Amino acid sequence: MTSTQRWTVGGWVLLQLLVVVSFSQAEELVCQQRGDPENPQLSKDGDIIMGGIFSFHSSWKVRQDTYMNKPLLDLGEFQCAQAMIFATEEINNSTDLLPGISLGYKVYDSCGSIARSVKVALALANGNEVVSAPTEAPCTRPAQVQAIICSNVLKCEYVTVLHIFLGGNFFFLQISHFATCACLSDKTKYPSFLRTVPSDYYQSRALAQLVKHFGWTWVGAIRSNNDYGNNGMATFTETAQQLGICLEYSVSFFRTDSSDKIKKIIDIIKASTSKVIVAFLSGMDMNLLIQVLSQHNMTGYQWVGSEGWILESQTADTDTHHILDGAIGLSIPKAHVSGMKEFILDVKQLNLSSNKIFTEVWETFFNCKFKQSNSLSENQRECTGHEDVSEVQNSYTDMSFMPIFNNIYKGVYAVAHALHNILECNETCNYKVQLDLHMVSSTLNKLYFVVKMSNNIEMYIFKCMNKIFDNIS
Repeated sequence: MTSTQRWTVGGWVLLQLLVVVSFSQAEELVCQQRGDPENPQLSKDGDIIMGGIFSFHSSWKVRQDTYMNKPLLDLGEFQCAQAMIFATEEINNSTDLLPGISLGYKVYDSCGSIARSVKVALALANGNEVVSAPTEAPCTRPAQVQAIICSNVLKCEYVTVLHIFLGGNFFFLQISHFATCACLSDKTKYPSFLRTVPSDYYQSRALAQLVKHFGWTWVGAIRSNNDYGNNGMATFTETAQQLGICLEYSVSFFRTDSSDKIKKIIDIIKASTSKVIVAFLSGMDMNLLIQVLSQHNMTGYQWVGSEGWILESQTADTDTHHILDGAIGLSIPKAHVSGMKEFILDVKQLNLSSNKIFTEVWETFFNCKFKQSNSLSENQRECTGHEDVSEVQNSYTDMSFMPIFNNIYKGVYAVAHALHNILECNETCNYKVQLDLHMVSSTLNKLYFVVKMSNNIEMYIFKCMNKIFDNIS
């Protein structure tokens, strides 16, 4: 099936998620979303709403149980959502930025699924309400949110599908803290995409230079079979060849592939003579691969990794057989945002906000169960609700993802500064200005602003990363 054919089929499936147009007995045109309404995991009302899409449930783990249980909670993704909320609350408490305007948020769980990412994005763009539709513009309404903070889950070709099938009218501003695929730099295809992280145009070349630096000229390559892996590895391969580096093999897989396909990749590695493996993989794909490599006791390889997995503490926890000992790679520069760590670790504030996800977070965080959960096993202790965060050491208390949190922080501030300019805010803001997503996007593309960093209140000028990294040839 060609790419165009695949998009066409996928496009029709996705469009079924959009709206249903129906007539009542009074012949009134009504628009509503098909299926069950999507409700946010975390939310707060405000004058202006920010959207968030994170994969709260995406962790890979072998489980010997039925499909009656919920997937495991990904505490790292939940940290990212907390970073977004921290920035929002900090802006609301500021007297200088958006005075008199309160920012709210709606944060959804994509479950690591492309289809679900699109569905919750549509919920953010359209809302769940049933509305009467004027005949001259059926099923259209003002955007529910001004921008969506998302990672790399909302795959770019699906956004293009919606853009094409809706006649170019489907537009919502995406700001990503972790989507590094160089393909997203094409503004003719992705005019509403911005990011606060460099594209893989640079990382792929830097990885080739790193391999060359150590004199490794005979290597193997493994990549995620998606835009991130395929584009990143293509650029790495091109640069490596220019530097005199040869690839013995280059294979791809996705975490949902059959065990037979992944076994073939293991066989290729075993049969190879190269001992250096360059892995352009997402964290979830790498976690799966590590489990399979551990089963075959495949140690003694030098791994070179992309930022997608090299910093993940979960990958290290999964590597019980020391498969990745000595692995090297590239990561996002270190950063520190004053007060963010304390905010993220203050899990109790979720309960005060009456967020439905509190119970699940608390039980995962402290490895206990509340009595009302009705799922307390003999080996599990009961949650009291008074557990002490300072006594726990797990992936949630690990702040190694602070550089990513900083990218989220900057993304929220970028939107706030754009809105501040559009609403002509000084001592007050002009409520009469009609916000428009194209206007917000245009303002972001030429935005400069100052953010506070570290305990020393260091100040630096931040320019939207879309302009710095994506427009350099």
